[in-house]
Amino acid sequence: MTDFVQAGEVRVAFEREGQGPALVLMHGAEATRGMFAALVPHLSKHFTVISYDQRDCGDTEGPERVATLADLAGDAHQFIKALGLKRAHVFGSSFGGRVAQALALLHPRSIDHLVLASTWPLPRPYEELCPEARRLAELRHGLPGTADELATWFFPEAYLQQRPELRRVFANARPESERFRRRTATVATALDNGVADIVAPTLVLAGELDRVVPAAVTLAMAGRIHGADAVLLPAIGHVAAMQAPEVLAHHLIRFLKPEGAKA
Repeated sequence: MTDFVQAGEVRVAFEREGQGPALVLMHGAEATRGMFAALVPHLSKHFTVISYDQRDCGDTEGPERVATLADLAGDAHQFIKALGLKRAHVFGSSFGGRVAQALALLHPRSIDHLVLASTWPLPRPYEELCPEARRLAELRHGLPGTADELATWFFPEAYLQQRPELRRVFANARPESERFRRRTATVATALDNGVADIVAPTLVLAGELDRVVPAAVTLAMAGRIHGADAVLLPAIGHVAAMQAPEVLAHHLIRFLKPEGAKA
């Protein structure tokens, strides 16, 4: 069930399920909290799982202006407080991982444990780290005609053969819309400090077949975060929460609640 809470200047749409320590899920740039629909049931026996729409996404309402990463991190901080929590475990996927990093740097007391998946390190821009960034931008600009090809960047071909409907998952995207332009602007926003300054216990996850953010880029972050653990997910692409929710849940439970990993 969708709930709403006022978090600073943003009216946040969210869903909450389960019992136990709070775990906040942060979605990617072109997604909403709906990307976690298959993941939440695997986690809700262990955590109070909270998935929400970031500003400019889904059902969340915010001011009509360009948002920065600092804004999105501030939203998350205010959201956690508005739920009556002092802190929470945080999982961020792709661009959500960038927001999670910014939260960890700007509001470190909001985070208990941090999990970063299929993302790239602050403060470096995507175009600097991912050699095929220009082609990905072209595919996004060419939507909806490029939807089939764009899907192969997010999901391995073998998985698309099992779930052919996902080949058109981006067909309804509207990159020309004002919402998309505001969202894209946040990607280029860098902070002065980077992942080496993260103090929360951190797990880094990367899909072996990720074309959007190469696994080596994501895994290299673990070497820069003190004490971080790193896991390569075999045969998985960019969106583990959709492709392999059971596998992703296993690693989250193992890291966040080791005593429950076999439950």
